[in-house]
Amino acid sequence: MHYYFDYNQPLFRPPSEAQSLIFQITYGCSQNHCTFCGMYKMKQFRVRPVAEFLTEINMIPAAQRAMVQRVFLADGDALVYPQSGLLEILELLAEYFPRLTRVAAYASPNSLKTKSVVELKALRDKKLRILYFGLESGDDQSLQLINKGFDAETMLQLCQKAQEAQIKLSVTAILGLAGRARSAEHAQATAAWVTRLSPEYFSLLTMFRRHNDAHFELIEQLSNGEVLQEALAIVRQLAPRKTILRSNHVSNILNLAGSYPKDRERIIAQTEAAVVAAKRQPDWYNEVPDYEETHF
Repeated sequence: MHYYFDYNQPLFRPPSEAQSLIFQITYGCSQNHCTFCGMYKMKQFRVRPVAEFLTEINMIPAAQRAMVQRVFLADGDALVYPQSGLLEILELLAEYFPRLTRVAAYASPNSLKTKSVVELKALRDKKLRILYFGLESGDDQSLQLINKGFDAETMLQLCQKAQEAQIKLSVTAILGLAGRARSAEHAQATAAWVTRLSPEYFSLLTMFRRHNDAHFELIEQLSNGEVLQEALAIVRQLAPRKTILRSNHVSNILNLAGSYPKDRERIIAQTEAAVVAAKRQPDWYNEVPDYEETHF
């Protein structure tokens, strides 16, 4: 990640955008009421004017601009930016960064709702090529628990708009989100949802504490072994046409990587082996994960 100016902290980006130049065209998230998420609770959502964005571009030396190939548009919901302004931003990126190959952004269901397929195609033509989408769960009761604001079917239809516009999707779900009460339903519905959509990428995170203590009061938290069992339930039931799976966030107990359907059996076997190994250590198996991020 490159730094040329002061960011409005905290700043988040997907792991795969580590080498991207980041511009905050919005601050915070337009959908900042999900109980499980503590990323932007300290920020007031704001759409920044194009003029502020252009000022930041001009702070980057021309020689450095010529080296940039990827740009990530932050904060948590940059796709919600008004269409005309977002097109202008993408045009400026193409003008000032001659080697630019791809622009990426987070997208919430709230922001996808604001864009038609035609508008999304126009953005793709300006090099917006991938959107990172937080599904969290395919289970409607779990979605209600976290106050997501959208049901699973509506989110599927919104993501299908992006697919129709030929924009790649990287979808994230969260192990342990529903707690013990709906672990099985959460796993089954999430696998079914991802199977129907078949996004280019699907990632698993594990529920952890970050300014979201209120959510933990609503669930009975899974143990290490139960998190592995939930992951196993998902990878066994997952059957997309073609999707790259990743489970490599710092919160994850088990690192998984591969493609469905090509690596399906290997991924299942790896997860089964992890469950078997965990059962040999009952103290660890029954221990609740304690990973936490306390900054900001």
